[in-house]
This record gives sequence, structure tokens and C-alpha cells, in this order.
Amino acid sequence: MAIIETSIEINAPTEKVWDLVSDIDNEPKFWKGTIGVRNISKEGNVINREIVIAFRDQKCQQEVTLHPKEKIVAVFTKGIISGNKTINLIAQDSRTLLEVKWDIKLTGLMGVFTGMIKKHIKNGTELALQSIKKELER
Repeated sequence: MAIIETSIEINAPTEKVWDLVSDIDNEPKFWKGTIGVRNISKEGNVINREIVIAFRDQKCQQEVTLHPKEKIVAVFTKGIISGNKTINLIAQDSRTLLEVKWDIKLTGLMGVFTGMIKKHIKNGTELALQSIKKELER
């Protein structure tokens, strides 16, 4: 498994950060590794969806659980990736620490390339966090 962790401090209250990051339909705007999103079902705070990722335009299915103003957990349930991505929001006075942790691997024969994609995912995550910060601090 590849464990990838990164974070950024944003000069915005947690509620404002939550409003932006919990709009998961808008994910491709900030996360360049996600090309498209199609929701399949929603029940309460749980959304089942299909995403198209930049790695060879592969489709993956996810179960995304929103824990309001606290975290978002996306579990890969089908496709080339298995594992999860967790986004945590930690209030710090009028600022918010936004943390992202990936615990993933490529499935099947592609598993041997998990180490190679780790750097790309880390870079993409850092760029996404910078974009989110820029959007919220303008």
C-alpha cells in the first residue's frame, strides 16, 4: 500500500473550508487527477459515485462519507485503485488545517506500479491543497 500524507494551513474558518471541500461534485476543479464525477446514489451523508481518473482515463467507483465540518472519507470500491482517501479539517482559531491521507494501491497486475504513482498522487494532492487555499484566501 502507498501511504501519502500532506497538509496545509488555510486562513479561513472551518465552516468556509468545509463548504468548499464538501462540494464533491466540484472535485475536478481542484483535484487535477480527477477528470470527471458521476453520482450513482445518495443516502444521507453517503454518496456512491463513479469517477474518471487521469491515469489512462480509468473509471473507479467510490463510496464517499461526509462527516460535516470534520472529514470526508472516500473509499475506492471498484476499479484500478483500492484503498481510501481521507480529508480532515482541524479548526485552529480562525484558521483551518486541511489534512489529506491516502492509503491506496493499484489493483491486479497494475499493483507493481503503486510505488511509481505515489509521487504523482502526492504532487497532485499538494497542488489541490494550494488551489483550495488560494480560492479560500482571495
